[in-house]
Amino acid sequence: MECAFDMAQHALECGEVPVGCVVVHGGEIIARGCNEVNKTLNATRHAEMVAIDELVDYSKEQKDSLTSICSRSTIYVTVEPCVMCAYALRLVGLCRVVYGCSNERFGGCGSVLDAHSRELKYSCSAVYGTNILPALQCSAGVMKERAVSTLQKFYEGENPTAPKPKSKKKRYPKNRTA
Repeated sequence: MECAFDMAQHALECGEVPVGCVVVHGGEIIARGCNEVNKTLNATRHAEMVAIDELVDYSKEQKDSLTSICSRSTIYVTVEPCVMCAYALRLVGLCRVVYGCSNERFGGCGSVLDAHSRELKYSCSAVYGTNILPALQCSAGVMKERAVSTLQKFYEGENPTAPKPKSKKKRYPKNRTA
């Protein structure tokens, strides 16, 4: 989890929402990620999605299937995966997630939606031996206070890539004549 916080700190220093993650397989970190949404101007570049890209590369290097590697790996992330990321983690075959604080706005592991445990039918039964994706086993609240504190540091500042608010125009001028 400490390494996930290092990734979150890197994201914070880069002006990103400070979420970081690492994937551990056989006691070794095989993938890492932090938010790259502002850097890439791509709203899907969450820490988990960046780590999934690294997992794909790792599986190719190891000449092992992604599903096989993921089924024996754990992802540690500073904040509960959002709905998009929770489903993506399941699709690649990760079965275990350990996270810091809950994500009350977008959480996919129970805070908003139970994407981690919903029965999901999968079209390719050859991959898992069944047509139902395995659920994510979740461990929540690991170093929760530190996760919340890290997020607060970001939200105390200002997002430099956020669009500038538009000033509201009055619909009718004050001296309007009929």
